[in-house]
Amino acid sequence: MNFVIPDFYPAAAELFVVAMSFVVLMAGTFVKESRSLVYYLTQLTLFGAAGITLVFMDGQVSFTFSNMYVDDLMGDFLKLMLYFAVAIVLLYSRGYMRDRKIETTEYYVLAIYATLGMMVMIAANHFLTLYLGLELLSLSLYAMVALQRDSARATEAAMKYFVLGALASGLLLYGISMLYGATGTLEISGVAQSIYHQAGNKTVLMFGLVFVVAGLAFKLGVVPFHMWIPDVYHGAPTSITLMIASAPKLAAFAMAMRLLVNGLFELADQWQSMLMFLAVLSIVLGNLAAIAQSNIKRMLGYSGISHMGFMLLGLMSGVVGGDRHFALNAYSSSMFYVVSYVLMSLASFGVLILLSRSGVEVETLDDLKGLNKRSSWFAGVMAMVMFSMAGIPFFIGFFAKFSVLQAVVAAGYIWVAILAVVMSLIGAFYYLRVVKVMFFDEPVDTTPIVAPAEMRVLLSINGVAIAALGLMPQALMSLCAYSLLGSL
Repeated sequence: MNFVIPDFYPAAAELFVVAMSFVVLMAGTFVKESRSLVYYLTQLTLFGAAGITLVFMDGQVSFTFSNMYVDDLMGDFLKLMLYFAVAIVLLYSRGYMRDRKIETTEYYVLAIYATLGMMVMIAANHFLTLYLGLELLSLSLYAMVALQRDSARATEAAMKYFVLGALASGLLLYGISMLYGATGTLEISGVAQSIYHQAGNKTVLMFGLVFVVAGLAFKLGVVPFHMWIPDVYHGAPTSITLMIASAPKLAAFAMAMRLLVNGLFELADQWQSMLMFLAVLSIVLGNLAAIAQSNIKRMLGYSGISHMGFMLLGLMSGVVGGDRHFALNAYSSSMFYVVSYVLMSLASFGVLILLSRSGVEVETLDDLKGLNKRSSWFAGVMAMVMFSMAGIPFFIGFFAKFSVLQAVVAAGYIWVAILAVVMSLIGAFYYLRVVKVMFFDEPVDTTPIVAPAEMRVLLSINGVAIAALGLMPQALMSLCAYSLLGSL
C-alpha cells in the first residue's frame, strides 16, 4: 500500500511556530525564574520562522492542505515584515512589562499565537482558514489587553474589544455563509471562478459582500467600525497597544487582498464604492477627532483610523481600467503605506514605553513637555515620527501618502485626492502640537530616562529608518511591487 506524503513546505514556518509554542509553554511551566528564557525562546521562534520563510521563498505560488493554504511572494514578504514587527514589539515591551509585573509566560505564548494567527491570515486561500487565523489573532489580543488584572481600565477595554470583536466576527461569518450559498465553495480562488462564470445568485452575493466588507472594516478599524480603537488603545497597557497598532495591520491588508482582489474582484464595481465611503469617512473623522485629544494614545488611535483610510484608497484605486500595471502600482502603494505605518507606530509607541517607568505611565501630551531638555535625541526621534505621520517631506510617511494619492489621481478620483490632502493639512496640527510640547514647553518631569541599551539602540535605528527610507524609498517600493507580481 502506497502512502502519499503531503507536501507541507508552504506551511513550514507555521508548523515551526506551533512546535515552538509548546516548547515555550513547557519552559515557562517547568523552569524556575523562566522569564528571560521564555523571552529569548520567543525571539528565537520569530527568527527561526523568518529563516524558514526565506529558505522556501522561491517566487512560485504553492498550495497545501487541499488548496486551503497558499504560499506566494506577497505572503512571504508580509510574513517577514510581521516577524520583524513582533520581534521589535517584544524587545520594546520587555522592561515595561517587567516593571508592572505582567511579564509572564502567558504574555509570550499569546504573542506567539497572535503571530501564528496573522501568518494564517496572510496565507489563507479558503474562507475557513482565513476565519481561523482571524479568531486566533483576535482571541490572543483580547487576553493580552486584559493581562493587567488589577487595572479596571484594561479590563473594561478588553470587554469592549471582545464584545465588538465578536459582533464583527459574526458579520464576517454571515457574509462568508452567503458567499458559500451563492457559489457553492469556500475556496477563495473557487469563489472567484464561480463569480467569473456568473454561476452565483447576484442578490445573495451582494449581501454577502456587504457583510464581508463590514467584518474587514472592523479589523482595519475604519469608520464606522472604529469605536473600539480609541478605547482599547487608551485602556490597554502601552506595550499591548503597541502590539495592536502595528503587526495586525499587515495581516488585515493581506486579508483585504485575499478577499477582495483574489476572491471578489468580479464584484469590484460594488466593493470599490464601499471602500471609498469607508476611506473618506475614516480620513475625515480620524483627523478631526484626533485634534480634540489630550491623551496621546487616543490621539494615535484616531490617527491610525485616518492612516487606514489612506491604505483603503490605494486598494480602491487598483480596480479602475482593468490594466495590470496600473493595478500593481495602486496595490503596491497600499502595501507600502501599511509597512510605513507599522514602522511609524513602532517608533511612536516605543518612545512612550521608553519614557514610562515603574508607577509612571506616559499617556498625555503634558507628559511629553520639555522632552528635549531630558533627551534631545529621543525628542528628535519622536519629532521625526510626527513629521512622517503628518506627511511632511522628506520622511517615509510623505512618500507613502504621495504614492497612494498618485494612484487615486490616476484612477480619476481628483476630488478624493483633494479631500485627503486637505484633511492631511488639518491633521498636521495635532502632530506638530506634539513637537511644540516637546521642544518649547518647560518639562514637568525631569527624571533621567532609564532604559536598556538594546532598546535605546533599536529605537534610534527605528527613528533613523523612518528618515532614511524617506530619502531613499525606492527600494522598499520596488520590494512591495515585486512581491505582488504573483498575486495579481
